[in-house]
Amino acid sequence: MPTPSTLDDALRELALFEPTTMPVLSVYLNTQADQHGRDNFEPFLRKEFKARGRTYRAGSPEKQSFERDEKKILSWLQNELRPSSNGAALFACSGANDFFEAFQFEAPIQANRLYVYHQPHLYTLAKLRDKYPPYAAVIADTNTARIFVFGLGRTLNTETIVNEKVRSRSQIHGWWLRRYQLHVENYHLRHAKEVVEQLDRIVPEEGIGHIILAGDEIILSVLREQLTPPLLAKVVDVLKLDITAGEHEVLNATLEAMREHDARTDAERVRAMIDDYRAGGLAAVGVHDVLAALANGQVDTIFVSTDLEQMYPGEEQLHEAIAPALKALPEQTGMRISDALVTRAEQTGARIVFIEDPELLTDVGGVGASLRYRL
Repeated sequence: MPTPSTLDDALRELALFEPTTMPVLSVYLNTQADQHGRDNFEPFLRKEFKARGRTYRAGSPEKQSFERDEKKILSWLQNELRPSSNGAALFACSGANDFFEAFQFEAPIQANRLYVYHQPHLYTLAKLRDKYPPYAAVIADTNTARIFVFGLGRTLNTETIVNEKVRSRSQIHGWWLRRYQLHVENYHLRHAKEVVEQLDRIVPEEGIGHIILAGDEIILSVLREQLTPPLLAKVVDVLKLDITAGEHEVLNATLEAMREHDARTDAERVRAMIDDYRAGGLAAVGVHDVLAALANGQVDTIFVSTDLEQMYPGEEQLHEAIAPALKALPEQTGMRISDALVTRAEQTGARIVFIEDPELLTDVGGVGASLRYRL
């Protein structure tokens, strides 16, 4: 199972794949078991491989490459796919130095898809990465804290901090009571500081962009006061979860909180980007202007509608100035808009943000970008 950081590396490597006239197969599969505990993707693959394979002339190098890749993909799924996996992504082109990459995820891939193209199809893989980013969840009470690191729909790391429990003293009165209260407050402060120290180490190590807090209100108020400004800026929600909550319960609750946070921030960020564009600032909108900015290395963040493939389902005749990969291919070769945008963004280090609400980007053709500079 890849981690978010290894998936980042893999996307960058796949984006650097040199376009070829040999068929490049990109396979995305929902590998969740049905109610009978069985996978349902094999009939899809058999049918699609048969249909696509018929489009190549018998005995041609393209046909031979396709058939070798078909066997390699089916063999990997039979021998390497784990029962716990809910999604798989495979990329193959035997005709290009036996190129083959395969990934499996606990995060689900919703639909089975086979793309046969001149380079890897990365839109779906990039969308999966954006939907399940790495984040930390901290559940704390006055003497215990559990820190989870989640990413790609699974638990990446857990740490537990346990300190001695301070018992209540109901029979203490007068100035002794105040003295004891100060003792308890100091104890809570030390506990909170220890949690923050661990977070300060974990967040940069794991590349965490968001933090969710949960647990006892007393310790959470102290904890928030001790968070450094960079850590506090990453806190996106505070939940009501018991310190004894199971790992699966924590994952589900925090994933929902992350989705709600994304929905809020998506609208804010898209609105700000479009406002910048209207004011003549550092922004571009529309497929061709964003592709041109990507070709020039100007894009800092690209905002892509999750409906983009439905908006531009076929191959487009793009000029090689905005889609440089076309230089390596025969004239009149088309290119999918989704591939051109995502691949070029990965090549130039632009951040890709997928926008779940298609209405937010409908008026600008499904894509916009914040720019690093203007030419």
